[in-house]
Amino acid sequence: MIDPQNLVAQAQNSLPLAKSIGTILVVEDDPRMQKTLQRTFAQEHYATVIAGDGQAGLDLFCKELPVAVILDLILPNISGRELCKQFKQVAAEVPVIVLSAISEVADKVLLLELGADDYVTKPFSPRELTARVQAAIRRQRKPAVQKVYRFGDCEVDFSKMTIRRGGNPVVITAHEFKLLRFFTENAERVLSRDVLLNEVWGYNFYPTTRTVDNQILKLRQKLEPDPTNPRHLLTIYGAGYKFVP
Repeated sequence: MIDPQNLVAQAQNSLPLAKSIGTILVVEDDPRMQKTLQRTFAQEHYATVIAGDGQAGLDLFCKELPVAVILDLILPNISGRELCKQFKQVAAEVPVIVLSAISEVADKVLLLELGADDYVTKPFSPRELTARVQAAIRRQRKPAVQKVYRFGDCEVDFSKMTIRRGGNPVVITAHEFKLLRFFTENAERVLSRDVLLNEVWGYNFYPTTRTVDNQILKLRQKLEPDPTNPRHLLTIYGAGYKFVP
């Protein structure tokens, strides 16, 4: 049974609706942190709806379809990791920014592979957090690429988040899909590893650029006719990578 206080009493707009430039869903069980985040986003003219547990967060997400989500990892009922995955299954275009005291690199990489758009560690700077949220929203509001994109024997449906190669479905993670989409939006352009980390992973602290290399290796194995001699995801030595349709 869902506590209605999570859905009604806590889901208060931080500003009058007419002045709001969008609604941000905060999924956080600490009342003090809830108030801090509400004040932070009110200063930037965002409304907030607040959920104190994972199930309430999922219900509010489906009801409100916010412009962005701030997500804690340790939550009652549904974990932050599982919730992130479910958010992206419902609406992949909504940015999810993880805000957690957990700072291990492995956790960051896992969340990003599940589809999270950014990862901010507590304690945090409110100014930095709002900047990252706004950057994530801007990335999602870029002009949409064509619905179906074809290269080689691959067919990518961006609206359905599906890929077929030679007519057969390809299993791909949310983050691999995000990386491929960025490549198709920047076809023929040489992209450095730092650019890919900042634009696709969306966070400024990362352990090593091998994160990019490993993700591209996985894409090659799934999409290239010969992963050892790629035609589409090319390495530009000393510079980065280039996607050639």
